[in-house]
This record gives sequence, structure tokens and C-alpha cells, in this order.
Amino acid sequence: MDLQTFFAENNKVALAFSGGTDSSYLLFAAMHYGAQVKAYYIHTAFQPEFELEDAKRMAELLHADMEVIELDALSDSQVAANPENRCYYCKINLFRELREHSRQDGYAVLIDGTNASDDAGDRPGMKALEELSVRSPLRECQLSKEEIRGLSKEAGLFTWNKPAYACLATRIPAGSRITEEILSKVENSENFLFSLGYTDFRVRVIGDNAKLQFPENQLKQVIDQRKIIIGELKKYFKSVLLDMESRE
Repeated sequence: MDLQTFFAENNKVALAFSGGTDSSYLLFAAMHYGAQVKAYYIHTAFQPEFELEDAKRMAELLHADMEVIELDALSDSQVAANPENRCYYCKINLFRELREHSRQDGYAVLIDGTNASDDAGDRPGMKALEELSVRSPLRECQLSKEEIRGLSKEAGLFTWNKPAYACLATRIPAGSRITEEILSKVENSENFLFSLGYTDFRVRVIGDNAKLQFPENQLKQVIDQRKIIIGELKKYFKSVLLDMESRE
């Protein structure tokens, strides 16, 4: 199956939209192949504000119908407790909310941007997608991340080379309780590092401390700017550590 066939067979769909590379291309493809599609962005404390802005920008670029849904992810005690399978509970909540909204709007088919490169064994959230009958056209059509980036570039989408960005909750080790306060500290720290020009990095939380992970080609710049980085991030954390095993 290819995407043209998928959208011919499913010509009215609701899309779980993140503003990332995969869901942005999926939104473009649905519109390109003539499907009636509505994009739903779930806004929680787990998503940094720039993700919402990217989603709005893409929807505007494509003249797509997009709705933002507010959800308190931490109101679920199983999510806030942050067990190993936290992603499962979080996805269940998100997609139940999406399904309710989309059905009220008349959409029977709910799709997401999971692609063929995503490893189901490493993503407990995929179990939630299966249980709630969420379709993943990119995965069903065997499109890899690399292929999606290439197709996105051809389509002129600004997200074609956007780095993958896992939700803020992934910065907190399993078993450590998630709070809005710690998520805010991580987001503020990462926003500062973005402002210095860094990309594809992570600010990991270890107790009251921050552990920074960068690609190898950025480590020298980090060391050169360590004083300004430490000065800013110590507003949020007791100490700032650099992981010398570069982030691949």
C-alpha cells in the first residue's frame, strides 16, 4: 500500500498532530491526495512551547484545519508517578481525548505519524495505539524516517530536517515523580541552550542536578561556553554536569 491508496480508502481522517517531521508530512500527504483531514494538537506540560508554534506554523502553511486541545497530563497519578511504561498511560489518555473530540467532529478514523523506522519493542506507547485502533499510515506504507525527510524536502516543508524531539518527561528517570516545576526547569534550560545555537541535545535530570548531553561536534563549543551555561542553568539546578559520552 502507498499513501495515495491509504487516503483513497480513508478519505476522512483525524490526525494526531505534533508539528514534527512525520505528522507534518502526513498532514501534507492527506491534503495532497484529497482526503478531508483535521489536525489535533494535544497541548500538555510535556510539550515545549516551540512545538506548538511549529505546529501552528505548519498548519498555516498548508492551510490546514487544526485544533489545539488542552490536557492536564499530570492529573493521571500513573503518569505523574513515572513508571517504566509511563508512555503507555500517557498515550492512552492522549488518544482517548483525541478520539472523543474527533468523533464529535464526525471523524471515525484516527491516524498518527508513527513510521516504519520506529521500533515497537522500544515504545510502550505503541501498545496504546493498537488498543485504541489508531492507524499509522507511514508505518503501514513502510516509509522510513529517512524517506519521510526526503519527501518532506521535496514538498518544501520546513520540518524536513527538524531534529527528533522526545517529550520533556523523557528527561526524568523512571521512578522519579514528574512535576510541572521540574518540567519547567528542563524547558527553560533547553530553551537557553537553543538560543546559543545548540541542536539535538538533552538536559537530563538527576535528582537536583542537570546532566547535559550533546552531539560530539558540539562538545568543544559547550566547553568553551561552560561558564555562561553553568551560570544560567544553576538558576534551575543545584549543579550542571556534562556527559562526555557524546549523544549519538
